[in-house]
Amino acid sequence: MKMIAHNPKYGVYAATPDYVHAMEVRSPDRFLFVSGTMGLDENGSTGADLESQLRLIWSNLNRILAEARMTTDNIVRLTSYLRHASYVEANQNARLSALGGRLVPTTAIVVETLRDDWLVEIEIIAAA
Repeated sequence: MKMIAHNPKYGVYAATPDYVHAMEVRSPDRFLFVSGTMGLDENGSTGADLESQLRLIWSNLNRILAEARMTTDNIVRLTSYLRHASYVEANQNARLSALGGRLVPTTAIVVETLRDDWLVEIEIIAAA
């Protein structure tokens, strides 16, 4: 499988350093569509704050990916649902750290989460 980032230089707004407009995935054998994943521990308890929830989310995503014999290197699309716009930078930093700086098409949306203590939810698509 080969992944090729596409960021047109003309005719569309410039991509920021943490962002890619599109990712072409050539010759994947399989896709993994992961539901929105929250910052909950294995007992279903919510992380105490934004940082702990982000750590739990990425730990949970890593475990889900491993079950499918994948890693964060297989992520080709990511959507973050943030309870508050002020979470954008922390979420961005956690994503870049978890992906080792690798860029994937991503969208962040500010929403009312199903529970007040769920601060971030992330869903991904992975390919292998």
